[in-house]
Amino acid sequence: MKTRHKRIALIVGGLAVLGLVVALVLNAFQSNLVFFFSPTQVAAGEAPKGKPFRIGGMVREGSIKREADGVTLRFVMTDTEKDMTVAYTGILPDLFREGKGAVAQGKLGEDGVFIASEVLAKHDENYMPPEAAKAVGDAHERAAANKAAIEATAKTIKQ
Repeated sequence: MKTRHKRIALIVGGLAVLGLVVALVLNAFQSNLVFFFSPTQVAAGEAPKGKPFRIGGMVREGSIKREADGVTLRFVMTDTEKDMTVAYTGILPDLFREGKGAVAQGKLGEDGVFIASEVLAKHDENYMPPEAAKAVGDAHERAAANKAAIEATAKTIKQ
């Protein structure tokens, strides 16, 4: 085999391996892709049947009910237009509360109840980790001190 043919075979082999890797990555991405729907979209039939998806909205006040086993609970998630009953077995996140936002991942049951495998609590847009809140607070204090120093200097210059 000539050097030229070896080089072409190496390039073709490399492209085949690259194509295989890209196909495997895209397949893994497709199988892990989970879409988000509101209760209104689920009620309209836009959610996939038999595939996992996420539903998000607010947990309706007074809707959390624990079942006899103590671990399973049901609650109603709403987007203010439609309501969806969610059943979940497991430990809820600390931020999960009635009247607050939540996202549940799972499948829609035959009876129209969303069977959640995971529940995530959403914090509001004002949430900030303690370290970041301290840094922002410190920056505000420094800015206030600098402003006071500038005002004192300006007052001294006027006199």
